[in-house]
Parts: sequence; structure tokens; C-alpha cells
Amino acid sequence: MRSVQIILLLVGLATVVAVFARRLAVPAPSLLVVAGLIIGFVPGVPQIHVTPETISLIVLPPLLYAAGEELSWPELRRQWKPVAALAIGLVPVSAAAVALVTMAVTPVPWVLAFVLGAVLSATDPVAVTALGRKLALPQRLHTLVQAESLFNDATSLILFRVSATIAVSATAMTGPRVAGEFALLALGGAVCGAAVAGVVALLRLKTEEPVVESVITLVTPYFAFVLAEAFGASGITAVVVASVILGALASRLTTPAIRLQIHAVHATVVFGLESVVFALIGLQLPGLLRTQAAADQPWVIPMLLITATMIAVRIAWVFPLAGFRHWRHVGADRPMWQVPAVVSWAGARGVVPLAAALSIPEGVAYHDLLVLLAVGVTCISLVVQGFTLSPLVRRVSLAVPHEDMAQEYRVVWSRLIAVGQEHLDKLEDLQALAPVLIERARQSLRGRDHVDEGEHITSAYASLRRDMVRLQTRELEVLSRGGEVTEATRRRVQRDLDLDAERFNDGGHH
Repeated sequence: MRSVQIILLLVGLATVVAVFARRLAVPAPSLLVVAGLIIGFVPGVPQIHVTPETISLIVLPPLLYAAGEELSWPELRRQWKPVAALAIGLVPVSAAAVALVTMAVTPVPWVLAFVLGAVLSATDPVAVTALGRKLALPQRLHTLVQAESLFNDATSLILFRVSATIAVSATAMTGPRVAGEFALLALGGAVCGAAVAGVVALLRLKTEEPVVESVITLVTPYFAFVLAEAFGASGITAVVVASVILGALASRLTTPAIRLQIHAVHATVVFGLESVVFALIGLQLPGLLRTQAAADQPWVIPMLLITATMIAVRIAWVFPLAGFRHWRHVGADRPMWQVPAVVSWAGARGVVPLAAALSIPEGVAYHDLLVLLAVGVTCISLVVQGFTLSPLVRRVSLAVPHEDMAQEYRVVWSRLIAVGQEHLDKLEDLQALAPVLIERARQSLRGRDHVDEGEHITSAYASLRRDMVRLQTRELEVLSRGGEVTEATRRRVQRDLDLDAERFNDGGHH
């Protein structure tokens, strides 16, 4: 009961933290970790034991799903090469480097040190997405960092499973066996995720009940995760693949009214889960420190050295990669250092490493030390990188100015208004509608709905306006596929279109 009360307190605390985070222009996850640390050190506060199932099964799927839905599919297609280089190549290199440092500064043997390296090798999509909401990054840079964090978990998970199996059973893993395990985890997870996305897309096309469709979207990440895990595949990969596919199809699967409701429901769920999980990360550390104090094992220097190693390896990997891509695609000039600097510093750890750390088998030697180091490094990463990433983005002048975002929004709407005007011109030429309705629609387009429509909305006029919104939505999709609009602006404009359609909704149809 005490644990439930503390979790409820964390949700309330998160609401307060979110308010101050917005005023202080700092990311809420970092503040929540600090708040969790402070609460955990208060005398009398019981240590909360979080099971790995709680994190991996209850918390992770919806948060990963929300992060995947926010990904720009057109931009991902253009960025797949650097994403693959980071998501696949950097993970084993980071794991090996962390293992070497851990083995050098602690009594942990090689196999267990590699287990820790695998736990900490992947950047966390939940943390990166939550931190990224505070930053106005260029579209390509935002997609690169977010996509890397979403797709590197399969590599990290296979390394963790292989190294944990070796540590527990002391059995050797041959190359073919490792390759087969990776194929099962990554490809099996992708297949399960794609299958779930296909089934869910069909279900959402067949229903127009807001409550039913909201429930379908809420259970989708859980279903993808459980299905993949049942086949021995990666549940994380399945959730990511399903979310990216369904996110790309979102505007075609449901009505504007239901999209507005689903967005509100998802935003509430994500806020609640993020509030609890980031505070829990901070809460874990004080209890682990008390437990480890009795074991008399060094942890401060190893924790700091491991954190520094992860950052140094990431920098050493990203800068040459950026130089190679610049030489191949731009020329022999030296590349700008600002972009690789931000990519290097954006590799925060978070919920996924926490879930993996808690999954380390308790029977292995140095279990408590390994968990302490993993949770401690995660806390340092979220606090240090979380509080300094935004100032770094501003310092290197990579943040997109608010004026540019506002200008893009106006340009997109001017294109959509032109589409609406063309439709009205055709109707006028065909004399398909009464001139008074066409003129009223023109005035509404020019004023972006500042015209007082009052209570005199006829069914013919409502039908005309819904048709115009559908045409504008299609044009917005064309702009998005062509890379002419950033994902943030696309989502903002899509919400405007959904609100326009809902004003003239008489029940709606797909």
C-alpha cells in the first residue's frame, strides 16, 4: 500500500514539476529524476522494489509506441544509413568499451562487465523523445537522434541476452548461434510488429466508435510486445515497428474527431507513465546505495568513468561518421562540428537501460554492484545531459527560430487554402452548388474560420467544408512525403484540420 501511495504522490509531483520545467526551460524527465533522488534520500521513505516486468511490460510499450508515432516516416527513409550506423554499429562498440573500463576499475569479470556494457549501450527512445520535446531541432537532426534511439534496442537486447546467458550458464555462444538469435529477435520482432499493425489498421478502418478505437490504440503496443515475446522475438522491436507503420497511416485510419480524442488520451497516458518512471529511476538509486554500502565495493569512481567512457566513445564514433558523410555527399571541406556535437550529447540513457538492469539474473556474482552502476549511470546521463542539451543546442545555433517555424506554418496553410480555393473554383464552374454557399466558404478560407458561422450551418455547407478538409489533408500528406513540411508543423496543421472537420461533423465517415 505504501508503494501505491508513493506512486500516486509521484504523479502529483510530476504535475508540479512539469509546470516548473516549462517555466525554467528544462526537460521534465531530468527534474523528475532529481525529485526522485531527493525523495529517496529522505529518512523513512521505504525503498520501492520495481520488478523488471513492471517496467518492460506495463510502462515501456505505450511509451515506445508514442515515441514511434512521432517519427517522420518520409524523413526516416532519407536518413536510414546514418541511423543504421548508429543503431547497429555503435552499440557493440559502446558495450565493449564499457566492459573494458568496468573490468579495469572493479573486480567484475569480463562476461559480467559485458552484461553491464550491453545494458548501457543503447540510448533510450523514451528519454530522448521526452528531452527532444523541449528542443526546436532541425527536422533531419531530430529524426536522426530519435530514430537511432528507437532502433538500437534490438542490438542492445541481443547483446544483453547473449552475455547474460553466458554469465548464467557458462556456455559458449558460437557465431551462427549469435546470428540466429539476432535474426529471431530483430527480424521476428519486426514481422510481429508489422502483422499487428496490419490487423490494427483493418480494425480501425472498420470502426467509428470513439471509445472502441481509443481502446484499440491503447492495447496495440501491449499486444505487439506480448506477441513478439511469446515467439521469443524482441517485443521492443515489435512495438517500434507497429508504431512507425500506424503513425504513417494515422490520417487515413480514423475520423478527425476520433483522432482528437485519441491524441488527448495518449497524451494523458504518456504523461502519467513518464512521470512515474523517471521519478522511479531517481528513487532506485538511494536504496541501492544503502544496500551496496554494506558490501564495501567501490562504485563512485567506476560510475563516473563508465559515464565518461560512454560519452567519449559516442563522440569518437559520431564525428568521423559525420566527416565521412560530409565528404561523400558534400565535398572535401571540413564538416560543421555543431551537428555531430549535438548528436553526440543527445545519447541519453533512461527507461530501457533501467528495465534491462533490473532483468540481470539475481544469481550472478556482483549483481547488486552491476544494478547500482547501471542505475547510477542512467541518473547521471539524464541529469547532466538533460540539463545541458538545450543550452548546447542554443550555443551552437542549431535551434530552429520560432519565427522560422511560424513562417513554415503560414506557408503550409497558404498551400492548403489554395487547394480549397481551387476546389471552390471547380464547383463554381460546374454550378454544382449555390453561389451563396461557395462565397461563404471562400470568406471562411480567407479568414481561417474567423467568419461568424453562427447556428446557420446547413447540411450542404457542412458537407462542402468536410470535402475541403479532406482535400487539404491529402495535400498535407503530399507535402509531408515530399519533405516540404517538418513533422512538428505537419502535426500542428493536421490538428487544425481535424478541428475544422469536427466543427462541421454530422457523424462523420471514413
